[in-house]
Order: sequence, then C-alpha cells, then structure tokens
Amino acid sequence: MAMTILYPVGEHLYVNLTNRCPCACTFCIRQNGDGAYGSDSLWLEHDPNLDEVKAAFAKWQLADFTELVFCGYGEPTEALLLLCEAARYAKTLPGCPPIRLNTNGLSDLIHGVPTAQFLSGLIDTVSISLNAGTREAYLAVTRPKWENAFEAMQQFAADCKQYVPHVMFTVVDVISAEEIAAAQALADSLQIPLRVRKYDS
Repeated sequence: MAMTILYPVGEHLYVNLTNRCPCACTFCIRQNGDGAYGSDSLWLEHDPNLDEVKAAFAKWQLADFTELVFCGYGEPTEALLLLCEAARYAKTLPGCPPIRLNTNGLSDLIHGVPTAQFLSGLIDTVSISLNAGTREAYLAVTRPKWENAFEAMQQFAADCKQYVPHVMFTVVDVISAEEIAAAQALADSLQIPLRVRKYDS
C-alpha cells in the first residue's frame, strides 16, 4: 500500500483521493494491477486529508499540465468534501489548468442528496461513465450497489449541466456496436456529448 495522491498521465495530472467505489465494473482497471499508466501503486493506505493533498501538490508544477483530473482507483465523489476542498485549493496555485472530474455519476446516491451544485465554480468538466445505453446492460456492466443507479446517474448528469461548463458521457469500446449506439441515443436525448474511450489494459 502507498500514498500516491497525484500522478501524471501524459499532459494531465491526476488526483487519487480514495479507493472506495459503489460499483464493480466488469472492465475496471483495478482488476489488472495496482497502478495505471505506469504510476506507483494507487491503492491508498488511507483516504488522505486536505493537508496531505496540499503536500502532494507542493511536489508538482501545475503549469506543466494541460488539465487536472480527479480520477484515481476509487470514485472521487466518495470523498466529495475533500474533492471540493482540493479543487478550491488547486485553483489558488500558480498555473492551475482546467479541472476535470471523472465520475460514475452516483454521487447523489452515495450522499443521499443532490450534489451537482457543490461542483459549481470548482470543476470545469464533468466526465460521467455512462457505460451502456440501456438499464439492463448498465446494471450488468457496472454492477452498482443500487437498483436505481442508472436513473440516478442520468439525473446527476442533467443537474451538472446547470453548474459545470462542460459535461460529457463516456463509454468504453469493450461494449458492442449496438450498445454504443444505444448509449449515443441516450446521450443525445439528454443533450450531452458522448465520447467512446479506448479500453486501457
């Protein structure tokens, strides 16, 4: 176990805040090892506090990166308060690039209240893992804790459009062309762009 809170991926700097996640996605990279993109282990000894996050930021020059991305080995919104505090702090640092949140979109179910408004002024882009275009396929691929996760994820995405400048859905190209088409139709119905991501093993 380690405490890799920040790790670079190309021109992006990623922020790893927690290992907790309410899903068990069939394609999750956590099944393949304990790191990603050549990073040290992303399995955290404990969820960091804000002081530990600040200390991690002190080791990097944010101006060297084109984007700061909250995305680690867990669901970032499991640590929503810390995420917001860390994003607010990062924006005070010299050269802070735009901030993106990669999320499964289940923050409202995790916390029991609508949460998109907490991202206002802090997050520039929210990228939500749609994973499938139908409820049945979504539950089979994502395996969330809640039966209403598919609906909650869509509501969170719709809410984010009110508070965050850029909102997008993603699917991974391990699903079939038919499922990608269904995901595109769903994204279109919510007027949210869809990006098809290449699976990183």
